[in-house]
This record gives sequence, C-alpha cells and structure tokens, in this order.
Amino acid sequence: MTLFVASGIAWGADDLLKQSQVMFKPIPPSAPALKGNKQTPAKLLLGKMLYFDPRLSSSNLISCNTCHNVGLGGGDLQETSVGHGWQKGPRNAPTVLNAVFNVAQFWDGRAKDLMEQAKGPVQASVEMNNKPERVVETLKSIPEYVALFTKAFPDQKDPLTFDNMAKAIEVFEATLLTPDAPFDRYLKGDRKALGAREQEGLRLFIDKGCGACHNGVNVGGGGYFPFGLVEKPAGEIRPVADTGRFKVTHTASDEYVFRSPPLRNINLTPPYFHSGKVWKLDEAVAIMGSSQLGIKLNDDEVGKIVAFLGTLTGRQPKVEYPILPPNGPTTPRPLLQ
Repeated sequence: MTLFVASGIAWGADDLLKQSQVMFKPIPPSAPALKGNKQTPAKLLLGKMLYFDPRLSSSNLISCNTCHNVGLGGGDLQETSVGHGWQKGPRNAPTVLNAVFNVAQFWDGRAKDLMEQAKGPVQASVEMNNKPERVVETLKSIPEYVALFTKAFPDQKDPLTFDNMAKAIEVFEATLLTPDAPFDRYLKGDRKALGAREQEGLRLFIDKGCGACHNGVNVGGGGYFPFGLVEKPAGEIRPVADTGRFKVTHTASDEYVFRSPPLRNINLTPPYFHSGKVWKLDEAVAIMGSSQLGIKLNDDEVGKIVAFLGTLTGRQPKVEYPILPPNGPTTPRPLLQ
C-alpha cells in the first residue's frame, strides 16, 4: 500500500478523509473571539452600518462593501478595485468572507487584523481618500451615529473615535463566515459530501503539494510564500514593480512574497492572483502547478482539482442592507476631486 507523509504522519493512500482532517478544518458556524475587541450586539449593529456607509469616503460614494461586496463572494469582480476619482488600486481586492481566519490582512500582510485593515482603505488616496479627523467629524455630525457609538462603547468618555470605527467594523466582518460547504461536511465525516471526481481532485491537491501553502480552516491565508518559487509567472501576472511583502519588511528574502490566498469560495471571486490578471480558475491552477510546484498539470488533473475547489463554496452570509441615518446640519459635503 502506498504511503506518504503529511504533517509528520504517515497515511495509507486509501484514507483520504483522515489525512484531510489533519491538514484542514471546517469553517465554524459562528464568529471566533477577537483579541482586545469584545463582541456585543450594539457593536455588531454599528459595524454593519459603517461597513455599508459610503460617508466613510471623502466622496460619499465608496463604502467597504464597494470593493468587498458581501453579495459577490466578498470581492468586486475587478482586476483591481476602482476607487476615488476612478483611480485603480495596485492589487486585486481579497475577499472579506472568512478573512478573520487569515494570519494577517492584505496580500502583503501589512495589517495584523481586521481592525487594522479597516483603517487602511479609508485613508488610501486611491480608495476612499479620507482622513481620520474628517471621518470622525462626519460621524459626529450625525446624531444617530453619536448614539450608536455611545451604546457600543458605553464605558468610554469619548466613544466616537477612528479606532472605535475600526473596532466596530471588525466585529461585523468577523461574522461574515461561509460554513457548511460540501468540503466542511466531508471533513466532519460525511464521505458522500464529495463525489468521486471531487475526491480525486482533493487527492491531487494534497499529493501534488498544493496543501503545503493552502491548508487550515481557510484552505490558505495562513502564511507567506514566494510567488514564482520554481518558475517565474508571466510579467503581467506577477508585475515586476510589485515586490509584495518586501515593501513591508524591506528584507531581501521577502521579494515577491505574498500571503497565500485563502481558497474558500474561490469559484465566486475571479479574477485571481494579486494582479487580478487571470479570470479562469483552471488557468490559475495550471499556473500554480508550474510556478510553485515545478510541474505541468495535465488537463484532467487540472479539471479534477477545479472540481475539488468547487466544494469549498459555503453557505453565503445573508445580510440585510441597513437603513443608514440621515446627515445632520453640519455634515461635511462630499469631495469629488
């Protein structure tokens, strides 16, 4: 009987389920605890409203949901997102769904958690193009928000702050989970949750080495790896100017290193890679085979792996669009340029 090793344990080739249970974990049904940010119903309600409120942007046109649309798998179906003044950002928008399980946020991991991440796009000139003081001024000019912040942060003398805005958004984003995918049911012991072709794809995913970077509860998102480890991808797929994590650490070994993307709901979130230049999932799989593993996957192998990846689509969060509070008499007017 063929044996192979995963996570330091030798497995028989006939026990795919047990091996998968070591490498991967199901999406839980509810949000995990957040370090230093207690989750309460009041904070969740506030975070949900802020997530959908375009007044966090200087133009009053762009909300968190613009680029991380909860109805589109948590992304925006753009190569790179369109921001303030029709500017385009440098990287593809990662999905917000299940993002709480990532080791860090953004492709280069420059934000340690969802709270820190929530502050970035608000201030980025190519995204929401705002300043913390103007965000606070805007929110304080809206009486209902003043009351909501007071209720969400009852023990603070000045509850309406930029940090608390980010904390509330983090609480909401942590609830955007997609449990009960076929693969989750398989991991819980239902061998029939995956068909024969999908199980063959899972076997290939493990045996070919994909699971070395794409593992854990999010099937990725847990570490940093060079893109082009064996073979450099085409220039437009890995642009020369974007050196990845090197821009954060300024360490030579981090050139073209990126956080491995989570593969949950991958069918819903084209285009692929940080450049957003690949629109077909089978093409992305083939590129990863050559660039990361140094192997040429044939069409049948690619098709089976894609079939397995389809089982990672979970139950999408149902979010009722909030009714946002009206402007107050001193609310700043939008800045369109």
